[in-house]
Amino acid sequence: MLSWLHATGSIPLDRPRIVGIVNVTPDSFSDGGLFRNVDDARRQIDRLVEEGADVVDIGGESTRPQGAIEVTDDEEKARVLPVLEVALTDHPGVPVSIDTTKSAVARAALEMGASIVNDVSAFRLDAQMPTVCARGKAGVVLMHSRGGVTDMATFVHANYDGDVVGQCIAELEPSVVTAKEAGIARDSVVLDPGIGFSKRGEHSLAVLAGVNRFVALGFPVLVGVSRKRFIGEVTGTPIATERVWGTVGANVAALMGGARLFRVHDVRPNRHALDVAWAIMSKTA
Repeated sequence: MLSWLHATGSIPLDRPRIVGIVNVTPDSFSDGGLFRNVDDARRQIDRLVEEGADVVDIGGESTRPQGAIEVTDDEEKARVLPVLEVALTDHPGVPVSIDTTKSAVARAALEMGASIVNDVSAFRLDAQMPTVCARGKAGVVLMHSRGGVTDMATFVHANYDGDVVGQCIAELEPSVVTAKEAGIARDSVVLDPGIGFSKRGEHSLAVLAGVNRFVALGFPVLVGVSRKRFIGEVTGTPIATERVWGTVGANVAALMGGARLFRVHDVRPNRHALDVAWAIMSKTA
């Protein structure tokens, strides 16, 4: 059975696993400013776990499509570490992921007891990140993106020639090699196709349709479609928080393509839908 190794244990991928989002930022695209203090974040973590999240993912720097601003190491640590502390205290059995591109933030989080580093740059932006993750025995998420924090979720780098999936895979492969050379265990690596990052709507749809090609690389695949812009384009839903059902549909499609990890804001509807889809798939396998 496939499992995802991380700093505090492993997660068996014997069924769909949900990563619940906690953005402790003032400017994330759909929930910025909602969980800026520890008490608010604690209540959000409680809700995510109660609804069935297998992992809690804490982020302190927005990569929103419009006007994302890079923050300093110290500012990001000040945002995420107090929330990490309460997550570990309140839910000691739930692995915590730190969503960061900064090795200093990752190091501090791993030293406190975080299990996973979710790097949306796939090690491109901080040369020390692979070493920090290897030394901390972290599980890692390597996500496809282009550019830096301020523009990776825009269309500035959304230029593809023909095979979008093939280009994304080719651009992720050097990060996989870097992880191996740093000493990160193969079973600790998860790939994320980077839905919505440096991708227009048609690119995100093509990548979701080609999830099986990412799976064929031999690593577990995580998808992060939650409330994304392409869902709004397909459904005619301009308000991000109203894209829950479109998110559910995209996640079920990704599950059928072989994805096993799903990063979401709204745990309960996705938990129910993915569990039912999985029960059906298990009977027909």
